[in-house]
Amino acid sequence: MNQPSPHTTQHTAHRLHEQEHEHEHTHEHGHDDLSEILDLDAEVLAEHIASITAWLPVRTGPTRIVDLGCGTGAGTLALLARFPEAEVTAVDVSETHLHRLREKAAAAGAADRVRTVRADLDATAWPGLGTPELVWASASLHHMADPDHALRQVHDLLAPGGLFAVVELAGFPRFLPGSAPQDAPGLEDRCHAALDHHHAERLPHRGADWGTELTKAGFRVEGERTVTVDIGPSPSDAVGRYALSSLRRIRGGVASALTAEDLTALDRLLDTDGPHSVLRRTDLGVRTERTVWAARRD
Repeated sequence: MNQPSPHTTQHTAHRLHEQEHEHEHTHEHGHDDLSEILDLDAEVLAEHIASITAWLPVRTGPTRIVDLGCGTGAGTLALLARFPEAEVTAVDVSETHLHRLREKAAAAGAADRVRTVRADLDATAWPGLGTPELVWASASLHHMADPDHALRQVHDLLAPGGLFAVVELAGFPRFLPGSAPQDAPGLEDRCHAALDHHHAERLPHRGADWGTELTKAGFRVEGERTVTVDIGPSPSDAVGRYALSSLRRIRGGVASALTAEDLTALDRLLDTDGPHSVLRRTDLGVRTERTVWAARRD
């Protein structure tokens, strides 16, 4: 597996994933199938998530952490591993996600270190979340109707000197080589282009310059890093399932924009019983980027 490569230049944030975490971290539909994607994301990209938590410029190990838009717990569990003295309050609108997170925390022997809170982060007032020394928001801010309001909420929530870590993703990962599939080379590129257009109409904060937005909200940005993910080809069964779940999710957003030929080729990849199933391919990889901003409340 290739190692993550950091960059520290300021640049416009890329978007994600529902994973795209369309984490739909903050919207209640589609959570059941999305839980599988989030779990696979955590499994396949665990090393890269850990590299982000290890990079965070914390002054002392935090004991109180809040994970905003926690999904099924990839960030929560990585933070618990990174900061063994900490307790995490995990917030999400989806009870399905929170239930899965509690299961995973229990399996990791960390149930007593996690508190889950179901809340809509677009609400005017948030529930009591304590006074954390670290707040983590991965692939959640761009889903919010008013992220500027959320940034101000986090600023007021954090303990003085506390750190806010914002992680955004460059969209759904790419899995296929450019020459694939044989009957429709470049299909994945065309799917991503259609998905970008789809999201441009529905997620106006996708691709925001979060460094600038954090500064406007009163934070001092201490660092920015881009982690480049380039795994594969990989024999991992998890990579195949991750590709299958992600491509299914993509199909739901782009089917009407594809040609009949491309849609037929995509459906062949998604047919788990067919000879062209993505699960049968041996050339799958995982390629994406994640950018993290670390901002301090002085």
